[in-house]
Order: sequence, then C-alpha cells, then structure tokens
Amino acid sequence: MVCSDPPEGRARRTIRLIGEEAIRRKLVPRAGRETIRILLQSHDLQPWREKKMWCVADLTDEYLTKMEDVPEVYERPCNPAEPVVCFDEKPISLHKDVRPARPMAPGKPRRPDNEYERCGTANAFCAVEPKAGKHFTLVTPNRSAPGFARAIETIVESYPDAATIQLVLDNPNIHGPKSLTDYFGPEKGKLLWSRLTVHYTPRHYSWLNQAEIEISLFARQCLARRRIPTLAMLQREAAAWNGKVNAEAKR
Repeated sequence: MVCSDPPEGRARRTIRLIGEEAIRRKLVPRAGRETIRILLQSHDLQPWREKKMWCVADLTDEYLTKMEDVPEVYERPCNPAEPVVCFDEKPISLHKDVRPARPMAPGKPRRPDNEYERCGTANAFCAVEPKAGKHFTLVTPNRSAPGFARAIETIVESYPDAATIQLVLDNPNIHGPKSLTDYFGPEKGKLLWSRLTVHYTPRHYSWLNQAEIEISLFARQCLARRRIPTLAMLQREAAAWNGKVNAEAKR
C-alpha cells in the first residue's frame, strides 16, 4: 500500500495518510502514528523521500569507449604541447535590488530586501586547464553557437605553440565544428577546429567533465548569492575573478 501511488491530489504519502488509508481498507480498526512509524522503519519504507532520480545508459561499445577515453586524457602529464582543457557553460539569472540592502556591520550580516527585480539572463562559458591552473571565464548574453565559436577562438589563441589542444566537451548541439564555420566562415572555422582534439563525454556522463568543478568554483567564489543586475557588471566581476585565479595559477 505504501509503495503504491498516493491518493489523487497528493504528491506523496504521509503518516497520517497511511493511517487513514489503512482504516479505509479495513486493514486495522485504528492506527497510531508511532505504530505506523515503527512499521515503516521495520520494512525500510521512506515514502517522504518521494523519489531518487537516476539514469541507466545503454552500455554500447561507443559509450564505453568514451567513458574510458576521458579519464585516460586526465591521466596524462601536464604537457604544453598538448594542453588538456575542459569546457562547459552555465546559465545565470540577472537580478537587481528594488530597495538598497542594509550593509554588513559588526555582529550583523548584510541584509538585502526580500524583493528584487528580474533583469533577464546571461551565460558564462567556463574552461580550465586543470593541471596548469589556466582559466577562461567568458560571459555572453546567451548560450549560443556564435558565443561558443568566440570562446573556442579565445582558447585556441591562448595556446599558439600547442601542437593540439585536448578539449573535453559534453554533447549540446552547439558543441561542434558547424558553430565555428557558420560564425567565422568555412576557412577560419575549419582551421580553428583543426587545432583541437575533441573528447566528448558520454551522454548522461557530463559530470566526467572537470569544467563542472570550474563552474562550481566560479559560482561559489564569484557569484555566490549576490544580485548582479547587468551583463556589463557580470562581465567585470567574471573578468576580475578570472584574473585572480590565473595570477595564482589555481589548480
């Protein structure tokens, strides 16, 4: 009964609902909360957890090859001739205060007003060479193919002496050579893409991409919970953070 769907209009079963349902089905004449709690515990039932999302992929030969390829790239020693760069992006919501926040004071945290104004969205392309501590944080108005093309150009131009750039990517539709050829034209687009040796993570395995860690650091250290109202301010803040971590060669 507990593992079946809850009654219509309810998202999950509670102890009270379980008691009511047991009485309605005439399983027991009455049921106390503690009795139900002990029964749930003894049968390892936790209906309040509702669900746990997980993904079971089709373990094809292509899938397994990609799953083993990315960690193998990470195991390579740091090599300026073949830098390993991980790339991903993060959507960002822009907000501004409707009323000024009260500043931090001794014994008191900063106190922003609950009300804010939405100012649209932006995007940050984040890339990192983990073993060298080289970071790229490029803020754009949106996640688009032209933005991806400009970000790849920036990365390629940062390694003029590299024989090839080992680039780890996940699988959005803009992560391909077409974005570069559409934006720069066939000649330059193909030239930029030819500087890359691309390693795609398997689908549903984007967490293998170390750029996920870079995004987490950027979000916690630069964005945190503050309200950034404009694209220009976000670009300045991202550039300042990027300059600091590059100066320290944060790995």
